Amino acid sequence: MTAQPRGIAPVVGTLLLLACCVVVSGVVAASLADTGADIAAPIPAAFDLAASADGTIALTYRSGPPLDVAALGITATVDGHPLRYQPSPPFVGQRGFDGAPTGPFNAASDATWHAGERATLRLAGTNAPQIHAGDRLTVRLTRAGLPIATVRTRVEPAQSSSGTRASVVIATSGL
Repeated sequence: MTAQPRGIAPVVGTLLLLACCVVVSGVVAASLADTGADIAAPIPAAFDLAASADGTIALTYRSGPPLDVAALGITATVDGHPLRYQPSPPFVGQRGFDGAPTGPFNAASDATWHAGERATLRLAGTNAPQIHAGDRLTVRLTRAGLPIATVRTRVEPAQSSSGTRASVVIATSGL
């Protein structure tokens, strides 16, 4: 019996499949780069929260990369009930809040929140629920819908200007 030469179809098929995989991988990598998605390791961020029954809420950014204040989403809840008017920094004279906030939440300040900076705001009587001593205050920070941190504290009586501080570190690639 003489050996018949076989076709090279299996070799060509394997090479074509390999080329398709390389092209698809390149397209996926390029689309992730175009959206600005961060596929690196998560970056930790740490915040302190203090609250007083006079309506003062203070957030201190302890560590992490600089944050664009205008890109932040902030949601505050009192004993699980969201505030009627949520803060939308930077602002001055926003509905549901007394006066202008301090620090990076103030529209007249630098739009970038750096580690070590403190932002304070005060709830107006028109916002609900009001905070009272002993209430559990929770503040959630997001950027582009991705969580940055969730910080909780107990509200201190009004005569205490510092309030109870709580710290949290939540790793996220959304920074």
